[in-house]
Amino acid sequence: MIHPTAIIDPAAELAEDVQVGPYSVIGPDVKIGAGTVISSHVVINGPTTIGKNNRIFQFASVGEECQDKKYNGEPTRLEIGDDNVIRESVTIHRGTIQDNSLTRIGSRNLLMAYVHVAHDCMVGDDCIFANNASIAGHAHVGNGVILGGMTGVHQFCKIGSYAMTSGCSFVTKDIPAYIMVSGNPAEARSMNFEGMKRRGWSKEVISTLRSAYKTVYRQGLTLEQALAELESLPAMDELQILIDSLKASERGITR
Repeated sequence: MIHPTAIIDPAAELAEDVQVGPYSVIGPDVKIGAGTVISSHVVINGPTTIGKNNRIFQFASVGEECQDKKYNGEPTRLEIGDDNVIRESVTIHRGTIQDNSLTRIGSRNLLMAYVHVAHDCMVGDDCIFANNASIAGHAHVGNGVILGGMTGVHQFCKIGSYAMTSGCSFVTKDIPAYIMVSGNPAEARSMNFEGMKRRGWSKEVISTLRSAYKTVYRQGLTLEQALAELESLPAMDELQILIDSLKASERGITR
């Protein structure tokens, strides 16, 4: 299960069935859960915890020290959940003490080739980051987010659940939940209604969110006025996700 050319620190903790390919290097303070497959030429440093049934492809660098010049060797962490696919040459860096000392990636995510997840980023579940997408330090990404190829996300930006960017988008402000953006700088285009249909969401939910989009983006309201309108609508879990993402914005939302 472990190739003889792999170098694994004695202090690393690997479940019995973890597979490690040729020339991969796993450092101390690394924990890897059952069913995870590490391909060849992968470097994993710690403190890093990786869950079950992940697949990490060749030349990925996982849990490395961050590129923040303020970082001074503190024992910050990386946590990765279950069932993720991390493709070739992906780079994922640990956190800094200027934030929570933690970078976290949830479960069932697909990070395509050359994706970069910087220090202190928080990524939810079921996301897809296409080739060369990069999120800068302290960015927060919700569940079910799709980043098109070569998307760049500015540090400290928040991207709400089920949002989507087109290829080559440059994100400088927060993206509320469900919103589709494109451009440099990115601008809001619509909501990901097709994605809602594919998830089997009801016509009532989609109609309510369509109306909410018009309230925020088409009526010329301030964000505070739009929030007041949305909060006056009947309670709905999917709508609350949008409201919460709007309230969480600190950089201002993508318009």
